[in-house]
Amino acid sequence: MRLYSNFVESANQPYLFPELQQSESLAERAKAPSELSASRVGFHIFLLFATAITTTLTGAAFAVQMQGGADSFVGELLAPFFAIAQQSAAGNYEALASGLLFTFTLLTILGAHELGHYFACRYYGIRATLPFFIPAPPVLTPFGTFGAVIKIKEPIYSRRALFDIGIAGPLAGFVFAVPASIVGLIFAKAAAPSTSAGMQFNDPLLFIIVMKVMGLPKLIEWNPVYWAAWGSLLVTALNLFPVGQLDGGHVLYAVTGQRGHRLISRVVCASLILLAVLSMLWYSSPVWLVWSLVLLFMLKIGHPPVIEEEPLGVGRIALAILAILVFLLCFMPFPITMS
Repeated sequence: MRLYSNFVESANQPYLFPELQQSESLAERAKAPSELSASRVGFHIFLLFATAITTTLTGAAFAVQMQGGADSFVGELLAPFFAIAQQSAAGNYEALASGLLFTFTLLTILGAHELGHYFACRYYGIRATLPFFIPAPPVLTPFGTFGAVIKIKEPIYSRRALFDIGIAGPLAGFVFAVPASIVGLIFAKAAAPSTSAGMQFNDPLLFIIVMKVMGLPKLIEWNPVYWAAWGSLLVTALNLFPVGQLDGGHVLYAVTGQRGHRLISRVVCASLILLAVLSMLWYSSPVWLVWSLVLLFMLKIGHPPVIEEEPLGVGRIALAILAILVFLLCFMPFPITMS
């Protein structure tokens, strides 16, 4: 995901951020602080380490819970801290290893996604930040992170640049998510059917295909690589929604132009609202309800126009079709259900 801060409503209106005026001179741009200064790089590294800590604690908490180490809400909150300390002191590093493996898998995929955007920006000479990893409270959140973003600080004038920057992130992340999915499923242990009510995490199409091709059991126990891959595929699907300034929205705008982007964005948003209602009625799951609110906000913001309307070419159209396929492999109609 990117924070594309230079959106406008029309080509004749000023950008919302004064440092992004089209009249900005080359001299003024040269005076802009470097995104690779020691202080800024240090801040990105700090966020990365902070996120690694919260994701490690989250992965360790899941491992402890799977071992039956937390029987209460308070115990679940404190499990990562006490379990890692106690088990490590006793020479048992299973919980810590699970947390570290979860962190390595998840942050590698998220990092690849954001670096895909970043290097595409560098290729086109567009100023952008390094990835900001966002830590989240362990245990209280399912992944220990709110993801990662970069901030694009200059306008994207070309359709080809917009397309390449938008699609680079999801495809780069997916390249790493596929082997993680295969490894997580192959090494997963079969689980017995559960008769108790609770929360269930359903599989994306990619997982279903891997299970059928390799003859794997449908019900498996939690493991850190599987969980990191599951979360990464969900994030990829969310970013590929063809709405607003999401990755899929950038690709859609580059392919169809402003009118097609506006129409398809509205249709997709309306369809997701319907799915959100069904998800709440059938499974008491608020996932799509929350994302519908995000998409409505994206619709309100709109998408900045591009100036250079050059054709994309056959290769980029093929990549757009590939992006649709990736979305279908990652998308889950009902990712979380309550029974």
